[in-house]
Parts: sequence; structure tokens; C-alpha cells
Amino acid sequence: MPVTAVVGATWGDEGKGKITDALAASANIVVRFQGGRNAGHTIINDRGRFALHLLPSGVFTPDTINILGPGVAVDLAALFAELDELLAAGVPAPDLRVAHRAQIVLPVHVLQDQYEEERLGAERAFGSTRAGIAPFYGDKYMKIGVQAGDLLDEAWLRERVTRCLTARNVLFRHLYQQPEADVDTIVAGLLAHAQRLEPMLCDGPALLHERLAAGETILAEGQLGALRDPDHGIYPYSSSSSPLAGFIPVGAGVPAASVTDVVAVAKAYSSCVGAGPFVTEWFGDQAQQLRQRGGDRGEYGATTGRPRRVGPFDGVATRYGCRLQGATRVALTNLDVLSYLPEIPVCCAYRVDGQQTQQLPLTRYLEKAEPVLDQRPGWQGQDLTGARSWQDLPDAAKGYVDFVEALIDVPVQMISVGPHRDALIYRD
Repeated sequence: MPVTAVVGATWGDEGKGKITDALAASANIVVRFQGGRNAGHTIINDRGRFALHLLPSGVFTPDTINILGPGVAVDLAALFAELDELLAAGVPAPDLRVAHRAQIVLPVHVLQDQYEEERLGAERAFGSTRAGIAPFYGDKYMKIGVQAGDLLDEAWLRERVTRCLTARNVLFRHLYQQPEADVDTIVAGLLAHAQRLEPMLCDGPALLHERLAAGETILAEGQLGALRDPDHGIYPYSSSSSPLAGFIPVGAGVPAASVTDVVAVAKAYSSCVGAGPFVTEWFGDQAQQLRQRGGDRGEYGATTGRPRRVGPFDGVATRYGCRLQGATRVALTNLDVLSYLPEIPVCCAYRVDGQQTQQLPLTRYLEKAEPVLDQRPGWQGQDLTGARSWQDLPDAAKGYVDFVEALIDVPVQMISVGPHRDALIYRD
């Protein structure tokens, strides 16, 4: 059976959690393949509202195996706190596995992330979530990281942590003027989690290969979106791991040829958390109206709580993101949010230095790009939240979806019309 990917088409915060939650109902395994607790997936079901940061979105589906793959940045304190929150809400204990080659976010990663953003100041900072992600991946590729399996051998773990701290303590002391980190304290903190972690550890890729051979269904869940990719996104306003479906074979450990179904998730308008160019951005009352209507509790980051930057649907950025993802279909979310507008603007091109383009330019040109907008008829005052079929939608809403579909050149096969897990329209 093929692997289905659920990935972001744009800046992240597109509503991937809900789509993964819906598709997990027919999946045997849900695997996270990159990122850490620096982004969140919001899911609303009969048990309440949940913001997942590290847990895969299949944790609400009984009998589904949930795996954190080797490409994930695992913050153990955050992972167990998130798991305990679910259990306290009455969610049955999920089958959670952690690949023994997944690497661990250390307290010093979080501290360095915080210190660096403070050093840069408000004008130069990258808008980091301060969850330690960039320093973590730096250590991983410097080959001084700590793997999850290392926690079962104290002597080996101590050697790995010592190596990680040697140069970093010089940085803490001389660049940031902060206290040095203590090896004993960090090792003791990790060992405190080791007993709970041990039964979850597994050879993630071996398990996935075995289940693929048995014909089981695997759902690969991405974090953030294509425009945050460090190689192909809006650099340097990117994440530190690849959120592209092309990274699934690396970050999860499945055969590349098995990833045949790529669901790219995009909002019916655009939103963004963090710094960097955002061509269709609205400001003032116009932005606040959209922000307050967006999602189940407005457009605020699930991880940071920061207000999201919002604006009209960016067809240039979304088409680019879908191509990077190799999208075979699109899930369009938050269509119901636009029901307050008499006309709905859509960005069909950019104007840069007087020239019109439908291609996403480099960041230095993107900073000065202006949107070329097309006004589409709205369905003002018509509530879409009860719609469960394509036929239930007003003609103007159907026309909007058709227009977006033609603009991004990928079929829109899922449409979200409300925050609850069942507020979905499946379209042939």
C-alpha cells in the first residue's frame, strides 16, 4: 500500500492536524517525519479541543500506531506533558512509538535559541518559537547530538552530552554572558525520562517497512509548510528541517517510491506566523476582522499564541508550494471563514519592479513584491458550516473553489467548512 503524506502548501498553520485526524481513521500508522514542538496541529473532536505539538495526529484513533520518526526533534519533557494532558482529558492511551535514532532536544538547545533571539533584538530576530530547533539541528549535523536510544546507556549518554557542551559553554560564557551548562544536571534530567521512554523505543524504519510489506496504510504527517523549507522556501525565514514530502523517506525511513499520495493543505486565504515577506498581508481593521473569524479561536499560533498575519489567498505562493510538495490533491481549509465578505480578493500574480510574474522570486525581490488581485464573488451571510457535500455549497463558494483549483493547478478534493473533525466535504 502507498504512503499518504499530509503536508503544508504554504507557511504552516494551514489546518494539517484536522486533515491528518480525518485521514487517520483509515490508517494503520501515523508517522511524524520532521520538526519538533515548534509548531502545533489543532484538533477538535468529541473530547474537546487539543493543540498537538509533538504527538502525531493519529493519537485520537483507536488501534493506530503513532511514530516519531528519526527526523523528529524530540523534546521529552514537552512530549510527556502533552501525552499526560491527553490522558487527563480522558483520551485512551495511544500506541506511541519513538524511533531509537530520533534525536533529543536538550535544555541547552532551548537556552541558546532564546539567547540568540535576544542578542539579535526585535529588528533582526527571525521570529523563532524559541523551542531550540535551530541549535538542535545544528548539533545533529555537527554530529554531536544525542539519540533517543542513547538514554539507555548512562556512560555513553554522558560522553555524548559532554561533547555537546564543550564548545557551547564557551559560547554561553563569552558571546551571551550567560552561565555554563552543567553536564550532571542535563544527564540527570534525561535519565529521569529514560524509564518512561524505554518501552516506546523502536526501530521505526524497520517497523514501517514490515507494515508496508503487509499491505497496511501509513500516513506521514508534516509540520509547517513548503515556504519554510530551508532549501526551497523563503530563506532565511525558514525552519531548520525540511517540511517537504520529499523528506519523508529520510525523516521516516520508508522507500521513496512508496510515497504516492501527497495531500497539500492550504487555507482558503493566507496566514503566516513569524517574520519575513508576506505579499498579500492585510493590516489594521481589515486584518483583525479576518483574524477574529479565522479558525475555531481566531488566527493565533497554536504554539506561540502570536496573532497570525493574514490576507487574501496567495495563488503564486500556494502554487509554488504545491509543486514543491509534489501534491496529488489539495485540502482547502477554512472556506467558511470567508462568508462575511461580499467580494473576495485572490492574488493571481506579483508585480516586482514594474514587471508581473507568477513565479515566486528570491527573498530580496519578494520583500518589494506587490499582489495582483482578482476580485471573486462572495457568498456573504451564507453559513457553510453545515455543508457536508459539494452540492450543499452556494454557487459562489463553488466558483471560488474552482477558481483556486485552476490557479494552483492541483485538484481540490477535500474542503473544510468548520473546526470540528466532521466538518469536511469530500469532492471527487
